[in-house]
Amino acid sequence: MKYTEEVLVFSCVGDTLLGILTRPENPADIGIVLIVGGPQYRAGSHRQFVLLSRALAAAGYAVLRFDHRGMGDSEGIPRDFESVNADISAAIENLKKLEPTVTNVVLWGLCDGASAALLYYFESRDTKVSGLCLLNPWVRSESSLARTHVKHYYRQRLMQKDFWNKLLHGGVALKAASELVRNIHVATTGIVQSSLTRPAASQQPFQQRMAAAWNAFSGRILLLLSEHDYTAKEFLEFVAKNPVWKNALTHHRLVRHELPGANHTFSSEASNKLVVKLTLDWLDEVTP
Repeated sequence: MKYTEEVLVFSCVGDTLLGILTRPENPADIGIVLIVGGPQYRAGSHRQFVLLSRALAAAGYAVLRFDHRGMGDSEGIPRDFESVNADISAAIENLKKLEPTVTNVVLWGLCDGASAALLYYFESRDTKVSGLCLLNPWVRSESSLARTHVKHYYRQRLMQKDFWNKLLHGGVALKAASELVRNIHVATTGIVQSSLTRPAASQQPFQQRMAAAWNAFSGRILLLLSEHDYTAKEFLEFVAKNPVWKNALTHHRLVRHELPGANHTFSSEASNKLVVKLTLDWLDEVTP
């Protein structure tokens, strides 16, 4: 299907945001708001969001990718994934305004963009959101990172001959060795001296809010996990260890795929094409 791309400028809490709306000739009643994660703008790593948007539009889905406040070409102060609810809401409203045929919206996010999608639903319970497409969700805490490193990195390193050669000949620095000991301590006890995320005392940790949104969401969820990605491994470790997440992977409308050989951003051509295919296959089944 033919599609066009146009610059979209819209307001969010007094700041001006810039996005790109990719519009098919005959858009479906489901539109996609693509949430960019990390310190990057609307094109994404290796232009993955550009390619994804065009592929989805060619299949009939309107897609809006945008820079949230403080990023790319949008105004405002820089902010992290826990502080973009207003940006997502503004994007949804403007997508629906420009595409009247769109009655329901899917939020598509990678890494902390996926986390932001869940946090948005936690705060808003937005009934316009009928689907969540989540890739390698970010649930980072110091203890979960330590467990992931011990299980998936250090265990592998301890099995390698060159590691022991370096250790015996002074090639492994004291700092690295002490870090290993510290990570093992944190992984086994959960006790940390400081936290990578220190929420206000009155606020639930963002991981708990994500879990609450996941459990409360009645729409469809697509979970895509990369085989060669510590963020994906950390997500699975975190879900397995935390009671609030215990039912997450048995959500009644969850579709889960693990992509063999894929890295965090699905940068290979094969991985990127598979993400597009799995997203399109899943969108065909999304209903309010």
